[in-house]
Formats: sequence, structure tokens, C-alpha cells
Amino acid sequence: MAPKVKTPAATPSKNTPLSTPTPGKIASDILAEQATVVDNDPLPAATITPRVRKLAYPLPTHISPTTINNTESLLRFVILALICGAAIGSRLFAVIRFESVIHEFDPWFNFRASKVLVNEGFYEFWNWFDPTAWYPLGRTVGTTLYPGLMVTAGVIWHFLRLINMPVDIRNVCVMLAPGFAGLTAWTTYLFTTEMSTPSAGLLAAAFIGIAPGYISRSVAGSYDNEAIAIFLLMGAFYSWIKAMKTGSALWGMITAIFYGWMVAAWGGYVFITNMIPLHAFVLILMGRFNNRLYTAYSSWYVIGTISSMQVPFVEFLPIRTSEHMAALGVFGLLQLIAFVEIVRRLVPGKQFQLLLRAFVVLVFVVSFAALVVLTFSGWIAPFAGRFYSLWDTGYAKVHMPIIASVSEHQPTAWPSFFFDLEMLIFFFPAGVFWCFKELRDEQIFIIIYATLSAYFAGVMVRLMLVITPVVCVAAAIAFSKLLEAYIDPVIPESEEELEEATAHQPMSKAKAKKIAAAQQNKPEFNFTGILGGKGEKGIFGLDTRFAVVSVLSLFLFLFVYHCTWVTSSAYSSPSVVLASRNPDGSQNIIDDFREAYYWIRQNTEKDSVIMSWWDYGYQIAGMADRPTLVDNNTWNNTHIATVGKAMSSNEDIAYPILRKHDVDYILVIFGGLLGYSGDDINKFLWMVRIAQGEWPDEVQEVNYFTQRGEYAVDERATPTMKNSLMYKMSYYRFHELFGGHPAQDRVRGQTIPSTGIQLDTLDEAFTSENWIVRIYKVKKEDAIGRDLKAVTSFEGGKKLKKSATSSNNAIGGKKSRPNM
Repeated sequence: MAPKVKTPAATPSKNTPLSTPTPGKIASDILAEQATVVDNDPLPAATITPRVRKLAYPLPTHISPTTINNTESLLRFVILALICGAAIGSRLFAVIRFESVIHEFDPWFNFRASKVLVNEGFYEFWNWFDPTAWYPLGRTVGTTLYPGLMVTAGVIWHFLRLINMPVDIRNVCVMLAPGFAGLTAWTTYLFTTEMSTPSAGLLAAAFIGIAPGYISRSVAGSYDNEAIAIFLLMGAFYSWIKAMKTGSALWGMITAIFYGWMVAAWGGYVFITNMIPLHAFVLILMGRFNNRLYTAYSSWYVIGTISSMQVPFVEFLPIRTSEHMAALGVFGLLQLIAFVEIVRRLVPGKQFQLLLRAFVVLVFVVSFAALVVLTFSGWIAPFAGRFYSLWDTGYAKVHMPIIASVSEHQPTAWPSFFFDLEMLIFFFPAGVFWCFKELRDEQIFIIIYATLSAYFAGVMVRLMLVITPVVCVAAAIAFSKLLEAYIDPVIPESEEELEEATAHQPMSKAKAKKIAAAQQNKPEFNFTGILGGKGEKGIFGLDTRFAVVSVLSLFLFLFVYHCTWVTSSAYSSPSVVLASRNPDGSQNIIDDFREAYYWIRQNTEKDSVIMSWWDYGYQIAGMADRPTLVDNNTWNNTHIATVGKAMSSNEDIAYPILRKHDVDYILVIFGGLLGYSGDDINKFLWMVRIAQGEWPDEVQEVNYFTQRGEYAVDERATPTMKNSLMYKMSYYRFHELFGGHPAQDRVRGQTIPSTGIQLDTLDEAFTSENWIVRIYKVKKEDAIGRDLKAVTSFEGGKKLKKSATSSNNAIGGKKSRPNM
């Protein structure tokens, strides 16, 4: 039987998902392509001679396509399972080296809230009022937090007990982030498969499983909202792409479920709230509106908005804040376009055009006027300060110093991109270029996601977490395209071979005329390869394939090595437990934080109020179980500024503030002895700036710098700096450690004055082994009404110096008695 003639397939539209080839063609597929493609001129099929394609390496021909497909599916499942296991295992360094402990600062509050949830029940957690936080104000916890993380951990804890696996809630919280990292790898595989091939999906899953940009927020013990947020982010994006491609309201509802869970878990849900509408809006502008887009978006927006409003901390924000107006506006635009499409079928052409223009202008004017009126009336809240800080990097420092004081809110340094993403940052643009090349609906989503996240990641270090998924996806697409091109065994035919093969094939007169005309008009110089636009593209020779695949394999090896090293050395050390190396190479554990918190728990009254900078509020409440003035919630700027004023003022000004707020103990972090750079002296200027924002006449930052504009703690330090409560508490008795030698601050690299520091209103209560944590007890008023400075001088056997007032009041040359 004569071979069949292959006719050119119709070019698919950009709205129709293109079928993508599998990474490696099986032998039967390659052999099936040996037939020659001819033009549309009718020729007898029997006159066509099939060409045999050359292969760079032999392929098995005795295996059936069904067997190969089944093997591919099995291997894909096994590889994906191993990737998920690697994602979990790479996050366990902290547990193996130290113990199962909660990390950082915010996770301690989340852990404390989770204990309330599982021990006292959901309704007690929902209505929980914490009188120990923000003393004496307290905090209504149930309506001031995102409960999704705690509820997720609680559900897992109850499920494990249901199947007779009684696990402590602490271990559930510690292992929650690694477990969801495995699920994130799985959802990333599904998402990338919708964009490209399954091989690209496996690469993307492997990349995000071990990429430091994601591991930094998901190691074991990092019980923060981001632990589950990236899984929900990728799950929402994957289900949105499925809904958009299939036009299924079911997938739209699944997108809404992921979105509602995300709203309950993390404030970064606003990114999804604006990404999906922006994608839909761009598709509309490109003329790609269809019923599938309408169904997907409408089902997501309606169900997702209703579900998000069930979170007490959110409530009516989706319809009353500017950050959510884009989603509402695109929803209204889709309804308008759908209505116009219906009217188009019922109204004649000319009448329709006039009616359409009048209707669109009317709707736009009314909608814009309503938005302006509602905004100026206060019904729709304007953009928050955090939003402005994303577009103006200097906004927060001027208007919201409390936001700018957080280290993770600083602009990202360029080396951080390579540190957190390694080679992926170089393959990332190539993957985005490939999406531009095909430009299907789902690939437009990747382009928008990549553009926005690249900008936001450069503005704020914390948002490196948001760019990591799209970098992994785009880099995987580019990497898989390279591997597919160089693993493909088919050798392209040279021009001579094509001409020889064509010469033996019969052709019509029209085809012969076309070829002759092309030969006459052929220019003297032609590009070759891709630039030449040749139909035959591929790789010649086995050596080229081996060289490129070897280099790509080396890249993968170095990527794994880099990620493992970064995870092990930079992101697997809990902030409450520090580690160093002894001269013999053994590990030295520095446990000053837990030592100090345990001392507070055992040696202070249950209702003792602890004042510290807000960074340590959650840890004090979680480990020491004592009331605090401020904590990491940072909802009351005035309260934080009050603490900053007390820390930056002298004792005469600070003491009334301490007594007014019933402060019993003050905790400060000092790293000058050990070289711990994250201490309070390095954070001190932010305390000054925040206090200056509330009391600009009393606290001024310039008074803490030398005349040359230097921030000094040695002899050059200004009197305002030396007399501040923070300076005195940090360097009190510090010179005694050096046995008469100059006291050296190892963090600032400065020599501290040898003159002793005197504290009149405070008593040293506790100093940890390495002097990292120092705790002072606030003195009570003197029983007989004496000034505390006079009491200190009296107890030290010193005579209190006369004040200027007492000198002026001296009569007849008689010395006035000091005011005791």
C-alpha cells in the first residue's frame, strides 16, 4: 500500500492551547514522520518515496508505544514523589542540629495561638482577648489576626489524634512548613505542566523544592503565615489557569476555595486579588474575551469574595478598600462586555454602534463618579501606607518609620538574587521570552506575574518569596527546551540532502515555477540556522549533544550544591538558639535567649510587666509567659513610640514613663561582647526616629550623632547618647570584663570609656552567660519620698552634687542641703 500523504495542519489560533511535544520522541513517532510533506497540488500517492530520518543514537523499536507511555507515567510519579521528599528533607537541618523548636519572632505568637485553639476550642480562640499583650490595653486576638495558619495546624492535630497518632501541637507547628513545601512542589508541577511539558513541570517542582528563596520562609520551625501561603498561591494560580482554559465553573470555585484559604492565612492575598483581574483585563484588551473567561472569572470573584468576607480580620475590606477595587472593576467590565455581546445579536449594526457608544460612556462616567464620591466620603478607604511604600521606597522612612525599621522591608541587594536563586535568575528571562514566543492565554499570565514580581522583589527583601515560584517556572521552561533540543536524536538534513531528496520527487509545474523564481531572486548572502528561517532545525552530531547536556547537568549539580549549602548555613539556625565553632571545629551552642526567658518565668511574679523593644514581645509572651508593653503586632505606633522615648531618654525622663506603665523589668539585647550584630544598639536609631515622630520637640535624632555625623558609642559619643537609658543598660559594668584593659565593643569596633556607668532608677537583675540578654528591675519609689538619685548617692557614700537651683537659692553664703 502506498504511504499516505501528510497535509499541513491548520494553524491554531492563539486562544487555542497548542499541543506540546513530549521531551523525547519514541521510535514509532520518529519513524512515523518519515513521510514527505508535499504542497496542495494533487499528485498520485504512489509516486512519493518516503525519506528515512537519520538518528544521532539508536532507539529501541521493539517496545510498544503503550508500554513507553505507561513507563513515562510511572517514572513521572516516582520522580515527583522523590522531589517532594527532597523538599521536605532539605528543610530539616535545624531540627537535626538543634531540636524541634519554634524559630524567629512571629512564629512564637502563632504557636501560642495554636495552643489556645487546640486546648480551649475554636470558639474560645475566635473570641480570645489577651490581657497580657500591649499592657495595659490588651489585644482582641480573634479579630486582629489571620487565623488560617492556626486552623490548618489544628485540623492536622485533630486528624492525627483521630487516627491514634497523638502528636504534640509543637511538633505539628514545627513540621508544618516542610510538609506544605512538598505540596508546593506538587502544585508547581501541575501549574508548569499547563504552561509547557511534564518535563518542565518536574524541573519546576525540583527547583522550588530546594530554592533558598522559598526555603528561607519554610524551614522546620518557621511557623509563620508564609509556611502555607506559597502552596495556596500556586494552588490558586493553577486552578485559575484550569478554569480559564476549560471555562469550568467548578475550577472557578476551586480557585475561590484556595483564595479564601489564602485570605485567612496571609495578608499577601492582595497579590492574588490583583493578579487574576489584571490577567483577565489584559486578555480583554488583546481581544481574547470569550465565555470561558467570563465563567472562570465570575465564579472565582463571587465565591472568593464571599468566602474572604467570612474572616473577621477582613470582613468588608473586599468592597471597601482601594486595593480590592481592581477586582470589582474587572468583574463589572466583564458583565458589561457580556451584555454588549447579547445586545449585538438582537440589535441591527448601525443602531448597535450608536447604542454601544452611548451605553459604554454612560457606564464609565457613572462608575467613575461613584468611585470618587465613595472614596471622598470615606466609604471606600484609600490605599494604605504599605501600598505606597511599594512604589516609593522612601515613603516609609519619612511617614511610617515603624515599617521601615523592619530589616525585611529594606530594598533587595543585587547579590541576594543570586544567593536565593542561583542559576535560575539567568534562565528566568529565557523562559519569559519563550512565553512571549508562543503567547497563549496561560503564558500571558506568566509574563504578567514575572513583570510585577520582579519589580516588587527589588523593592522589598521580603517579597523575594513572591518572585521565587515564577522564576522556578520560567527557568524550568527554558531549561527543558534546551534539554529537549539537545536530547532529540533526529539529525536535521543539510541543504544538499534536501535538494537531492527533492530532485527525486515529482512536482507539479506550479511548484517548479516557484522554485525557479526563488533561485533567481536568491541574495548573495543568507543567514543560517534560526536566523535563516530554515524549515529544518536541529543539532548535528553526537558530540555537540554530549557537550551541552554535560554542561547543563553540571549547572544542575552546582545548583543543588549551592541550595544545600545556603539552606544549611544561612537559613537553618533558629534565632532563639545561636551556634558558633570552637577552635577544634566542634559546635558551640549559645542559648542566652531561652536562658533569659526561663529566668523570667521562674524568678518574676506572674503579673510582672516586661518592657523591651517590640521585636521580642512575642518571644517573651510565648516562652516567659509575662505581660509586655509592645510586641510584633505593631498596631499601635504611639505605644511603640513611648517605649522608644523611654529607651532614648535619660533616667529622669524615662523613670516616670516606666512607673506610669507599671513596668517591672526591662529587657535589652546586647551583642558587644560576643559580636552579635542584631542587638538593640544597632536598632537604637529606629527607636529614636519612631519616638521623634510623636515627640519631635523632645527627641531629635541629630542629638545622637557626633559633630561629624558619626554614630559613635566610644569617647566621641554625645552626652545625649551616653545618658540614654539604652546606652547605660547596654554598657553597665561592661568594662569590668576586661580586667583594666580597654573595653572593646566587637560589633561596632569601638573602645568603650572605662568610667563606670551609674544607674539610679534600675537594678541589674540578670545577665545571660554571653551577655546577649540583660534584664534590669525598675526600682520602686523611695519609702520616705527621697529622690532615687539621692538614694543612690547616699548608699554609695557619695555627696549629691548641688544643682543650679539650689546654688541660686543659697542665702548668706550658707550651703543649702541637698534635696533628699
